Amino acid sequence: MRRRDLIAGVGSVAALGAGAVVATQGVPSVGGSDAERVRSITVDRIDAPGSEAGSVELPASNRPTFIDFFATWCEPCEAQMPALAATNDRIGGDVRFVSVTTEGIPEAEIVEWWAEHDGDWSLAHDPTTELTAEYSPPGIPYAVAVDAAGRIRWSEPGRKTADELVAGIERAME
Repeated sequence: MRRRDLIAGVGSVAALGAGAVVATQGVPSVGGSDAERVRSITVDRIDAPGSEAGSVELPASNRPTFIDFFATWCEPCEAQMPALAATNDRIGGDVRFVSVTTEGIPEAEIVEWWAEHDGDWSLAHDPTTELTAEYSPPGIPYAVAVDAAGRIRWSEPGRKTADELVAGIERAME
């Protein structure tokens, strides 16, 4: 085989691989200072353990924000609750820490699920899915860490450990 053919073949494989990554995961973001800012959206908090009724702006202005998108029917979301509790304890009050659902079920059912699974931080409802549309989660659970300037610094779908969540949130605190 000629060297030129080998180089062209290797280059083609690399281009196809990069295209596959972009097609399945989107254009990668390094979360630098030129990262796109998300717009702030106000959603209603639910009166539940660790959460009080009222509105909350997400992301918070001038403060890092962590958003956990979940649903009460989602088994991985349920399984992730202890990791979220541990993460909230480890991060402390330096970050606005909120779990958000879009479910169209009675609020009392959400509160009951929350209490059964030891939720003890801000709980919000996005029935219009305006906030959810801003972040376009590919599935749930979906975790997002936004820095104080409103730029997404980390986001990942799927169940995470407390260490993974803390590492993602710390990227927004840098």
